[in-house]
Amino acid sequence: MPREFLRFQRVARQLQRELAEVIRRDLKDPDVGFVTVSDVEVTKDLAVAKVFVSVLTTNDKDSKSSSVKALNRASNYIHGMVSKRMRMRMVPELRFFLDESIEQGIKMDALLKATDPENEK
Repeated sequence: MPREFLRFQRVARQLQRELAEVIRRDLKDPDVGFVTVSDVEVTKDLAVAKVFVSVLTTNDKDSKSSSVKALNRASNYIHGMVSKRMRMRMVPELRFFLDESIEQGIKMDALLKATDPENEK
């Protein structure tokens, strides 16, 4: 009977939990702002992890990109903190990316509500 989840998927889920805790508790950089770890994709060889974050404070594109840049600057520190928390010989290299799917979903929902004739009543 094959396993339901592969190892890199389990590592991605655990890494997402640990990253959220480290960013929330241990990272004291004010440039990061209020970020949420929305998804983590780990390569099959567990060498690299793409971390997708949502910045929820402002709608300014520059401040969102500066938050991601601050996370990438602090990636070595975050990697060290996560390495202490996870029981792995090698924790994947962290690369942070901006996840705009939440904002796109809100915009799509607003457009759908605007075209719905029952919503005008």
